[in-house]
Amino acid sequence: MQHKTYKAAIFDMDGTVLNTLDDLASALNYVLAETGHAHAYGTAQVRQFFGSGVQVALTRVLAIEKGIASYDQLEYVGQDGDAITPRVDAQEVSRIQDIFRPYYAAHCAIQTGEYAGISQLLGHLRAAGIQTAVVSNKPDLAVQKLTADYFQGLFDLALGEQPQIRRKPAPDMVLKALKDLGLTPEQAVYIGDSEIDIETAKSAGLDCLSVTWGFRSKAFLQNHGACVLVDTPEEIAKFF
Repeated sequence: MQHKTYKAAIFDMDGTVLNTLDDLASALNYVLAETGHAHAYGTAQVRQFFGSGVQVALTRVLAIEKGIASYDQLEYVGQDGDAITPRVDAQEVSRIQDIFRPYYAAHCAIQTGEYAGISQLLGHLRAAGIQTAVVSNKPDLAVQKLTADYFQGLFDLALGEQPQIRRKPAPDMVLKALKDLGLTPEQAVYIGDSEIDIETAKSAGLDCLSVTWGFRSKAFLQNHGACVLVDTPEEIAKFF
């Protein structure tokens, strides 16, 4: 992997720059209770639901509730060849999603906090002339709010899930960010905490750094093709 030649660092949000688990769990359980579903999921379970956007997360939740899938099978939901989603009630996913999105947008910054050292890392990168961006499958409204609340002035660009752009691991969101920054894939590195981030970087043609403090374990990341693992934000700075 290259060192000190990148012009931009593109970050995932959940599990990478922000620990959003508690707010995600609270919002998820609230909305599930409001819609008549099981609603006692802990953070260990919720971390396995999220990563591929709200629709996939809720599909995973209902698959667990209905006994259609085990937790070990959840990573396949939303992927090519997914045999679980067709067995889940799409209308019910849509109904819950319509309630979850505005509720979470209004309650996304209550228990959430940045991982130690992230703001310092972003400040260091920007001082070195490196462009910074966050690209997330989280709804764009929440991404914009959280970026403003926690990282005011530290990201050149923030992009969340939008209807007209295919979500990660498709390359579209990252390629849009690169276009807006005026860069090519070779000039940037993608930094994330999940298998979705590894696949996203590959599909967009970027090098990838996988952080070990997020929603997936080090062993899981290694088993899913992580090439470079970093244990602290300080380690990321060494690649610029």
